[in-house]
This record gives sequence, structure tokens and C-alpha cells, in this order.
Amino acid sequence: MSVNTDSQKINELLTRGVEEIIIKESLEEKLKSGKKLRIKFGIDPTGSNLHLGHAVPLRKLREFQEMGHQVILLIGDYTAMVGDPTGRNETRPLLTEKEVKKNMKTYKTQAGKVLDMKRVELRKNSEWYGKRNVMELFMELTGKITVARVLDRDDFQKRMKEGHDIQMQEILYPLMQGYDSVMLNSDVEIGGTDQKFNLLMGRKIQKRYNQLEQDVMTVPILEGTDGEKKMSKSYGNYIAFLDSSNEMFGKTMSVPDKLIIKYFELATNVTAGRIEEIKQDLEQGKNPRDYKMQLGYEIVKMFYSEVEAKKAQNNFINTFSKKDKPEDMPELAPSKNDIITVLVEAGFVKSNSDARRDIQGGGVRINDEKVSDANAPVKSGDIVQKGKRFFVKIK
Repeated sequence: MSVNTDSQKINELLTRGVEEIIIKESLEEKLKSGKKLRIKFGIDPTGSNLHLGHAVPLRKLREFQEMGHQVILLIGDYTAMVGDPTGRNETRPLLTEKEVKKNMKTYKTQAGKVLDMKRVELRKNSEWYGKRNVMELFMELTGKITVARVLDRDDFQKRMKEGHDIQMQEILYPLMQGYDSVMLNSDVEIGGTDQKFNLLMGRKIQKRYNQLEQDVMTVPILEGTDGEKKMSKSYGNYIAFLDSSNEMFGKTMSVPDKLIIKYFELATNVTAGRIEEIKQDLEQGKNPRDYKMQLGYEIVKMFYSEVEAKKAQNNFINTFSKKDKPEDMPELAPSKNDIITVLVEAGFVKSNSDARRDIQGGGVRINDEKVSDANAPVKSGDIVQKGKRFFVKIK
């Protein structure tokens, strides 16, 4: 596939959903040259679900891919066991190799919902960290940069002022991410704005290995459905790639009005012109709910299809606007005929204790009747509901 050097395409690539480029003139020149660039993006498998927050840089990767450049998706299976200190006021819990392998099991499938995986160079950094003598490598890396330079990062300065510890492996992490860029010989690295220090470290480490320094592209952080914190599984405010179409649509409808435009810009393929029209309509006082319906439709369409997007939209209208039950309600034959078993086996909760908490909180119904007894029986034909979005029919 030849490289696309169309000026309009390059301009959109460098502007939409982009916070900062270091160095923009350099990257623009490379893009116009027709050279096939190596574009790196790394994900540490600290959790099993990719979400819309991950989709922001992945969508930018897709743009590079469609322009004919080589996209590298790096799974940080080794660095995940070290722990990225970015944005943390305390050390991350260390993961075992078994936990990391479990988390990354479906990453390729999930990333394939955004990228053309047939044209992706999929790598793991255990390829080099798992084969080299660790002491030898760390001596080599630590000789490339000073401790003062690493401790200069904002995260560490804040933690030191607050009296929080900084573990040695956290000091090594940015060096390791930089070494990834050396091993992959990357021309460009993409990451969230919170990753700027680590991305720039890649430039420094490459220079010390006599490689050309990668250009850096940062993309905005997408806030979660709470509208405040960044989207994260830890905060429970995420829309996952593996959510059902109905759940994905329903979660999108819960996004605060103030984020509608940002979600359109970062998480959909809607044109810039149309987004500007939506922005003007909202400023003129038109109902935000109508545009969130469009947003939900666009997001589901991207991860599923237009048919599924329309079904999810209709399901939401019927369930929440008309107060009807979903048309395509799943069915369940539980192993035991009690409400807790149903909630767990339907996947509405993770544990029996979670089920009890939801029941005590008044969030569970059987045939529209609120359940107060954790031992309440269910029978064939019953409809069990948790919250506003989760329904199951008992076989």
C-alpha cells in the first residue's frame, strides 16, 4: 500500500483529536515525503477490557494506517509487571505474569474493532526484556539518563511533596518505555497527554542509542461517564469495547451534556462540519438528549454495525422513553431458582455479596416488583431487572 501524501488528509491527521505534536514541523515534513513511517502505541495489560479512552489513540493509529503507514501495537506484558507511575499518587499493585497473560488474552480481538489487524505489527516487550540479562540491561539503561531527570516529572514531584514513596521500579519504567522505542525503531509514538514524560523519554533514549528521535503525538484524555475522572475500569466510568450494543448505547446516554462534543470529536467518525453544527445547535438551546441519541448510534455503529446501532437505539427508546421491556431480552436457565444465582449467572454482578448489596439498595425487581429478600425465588417466565438497563427472562 502506497503512502498517501494528500495535504488535506495530513492536516486532519495532525489536528483532529490531537493535543500536541513534538516536533510538528518534523512530522509534517516526514508525512509529505512519502516515507512509510513506523507508528508506535503501547498498552500495558493492567486490566482485561479496552474502553473508549483507549479508542482515542487507537483511532488516530487507524488514520495513520489508512494513510499507508506501518502501525505498531505494543503490548507491554513485561512493563505491566513493573507498573506505570503516570498519574498515580501511590505505587501500582504489582501484577504477576499469570495475571498479565489473563488480562491480554483478548487484546488483539478488541483492538481489531478499531484497527485493521492484518496490517498491524503486533509486538510484546517481553520479546526483548524476557531474553536479556536483566542486570546487564538495567545497568545499560540507567547509564543513559540521570536520576534527577527522571525525578523531575510532575507525578514524582507531587508525590515527594505529599510525602509518598517512589519505588525504584517506577523510576525505571519511563526508561523501559523509551527502550521499547529503540527496539521498535519507531518514527512516531502516540499517547495520552498524561504520557508526555514517558513519550519524550523515548526521544532521549533513542538519541543515546544513536537513533533518530521519534516525533511525539499526544491525544486528549477522555473523561468517563461520570464526567469528571478519566475513563478507567478502576473508576467504573468506562464504556468497554466488549460491552453489548444495548449496554454501550445506554452508557453513552448517561454521559454528561458537557461532554457531548468531545465524545463526537474523539470517539466517532462524524465529520468536523457536522460536529460544528451540533455544537451550534446545543449553544442555541436544543435538547442535548437528541444529540446523545446520535452519539450512541455512532459509537455502537463503529463497534458493531448500523443494524445493531438502530436496534440499540430502538431498545433504549422502548425501554426508557416508553417504559417498555427490551425486545431482545436475553434468557437464562439458572442453576438454582433464587434471585442471587440469577443475578450472578446473568452477569449483572460479580459476586453473591454484590448481588445482596444491589437487593438491599432496592435496585432489583422481579416482574416489576422490588425485591427485598435475598432468598427470593424465581420461576420460569419471570423477568428479572437490575437497575435501568439490565433485564433477563427466566427459562
